[in-house]
Amino acid sequence: MTKRSEKPVSQRQLRVGEAVRHALAEVFERGLLRDPSLSGVSVTVTEVKVTPDLRNAIAFVTPLGGGEADAIVEALGRAAAFLRRRVAETVNLKYAPSLTFRIDESFDYAGHIGALLADPAVARDLTDETEPKDGEADDE
Repeated sequence: MTKRSEKPVSQRQLRVGEAVRHALAEVFERGLLRDPSLSGVSVTVTEVKVTPDLRNAIAFVTPLGGGEADAIVEALGRAAAFLRRRVAETVNLKYAPSLTFRIDESFDYAGHIGALLADPAVARDLTDETEPKDGEADDE
């Protein structure tokens, strides 16, 4: 969702973000990172948001298996120059975007919303009130 003062995301930004996401996923899949903090950890890149000038990108990542997310993001920050070089080799752009990594909290948020909707008090409010309750007659 964008703020009112921001321009909507362009198709080019979306295409470049997706290309960068695929390039990062390929690096993670091949296990090319040698940081000990990242050894044996599977990382998923859920989304990459690129600035309008295509010079900066924020990669949202989540560790599979619920590893220590903060340590993984810190290790990816240390490997950002290497990852940027790999992205530059894969994605055909005039300038390779500088990479910033953040934890993707959208899954936690979706789980929270799901838990709220499963709450009996909320579920009661969401049911159709026009349905007759057990034991009530429809002879109004």
